[in-house]
Amino acid sequence: QVQLVESGGGLVQAGGSLRLSCAASRSIFSFNAMGWYRQAPGKQRESVAAIRRDDTTNYADSVKGRLSISRDNAKNTVYLQMNDLTPEDTAVYYCTAYRLGHTYWGQGTQVTVSS
Repeated sequence: QVQLVESGGGLVQAGGSLRLSCAASRSIFSFNAMGWYRQAPGKQRESVAAIRRDDTTNYADSVKGRLSISRDNAKNTVYLQMNDLTPEDTAVYYCTAYRLGHTYWGQGTQVTVSS
């Protein structure tokens, strides 16, 4: 059983920054990839960033240049640094981990950006 626990969400003004953390219950090096999704009210869940075991990354076009995903294998933690936030970034952010054909999900953390 894999547990992913997100933290770091909250309320921030437009133009501000937040850093989300995702702590895994097992070595994150065991996962083929980890990432962050988000779901805004009334919208479908979307992928925003992913990092593979070889440290290559992918980002949604809407967040390129503003969000950055990174990992700390020693702490079994993945981070999402979010800068220059806009109200359109308001959503519940979910951490994911992929291994052997299975995707694990965290419980989500709320990010609210006020204008």
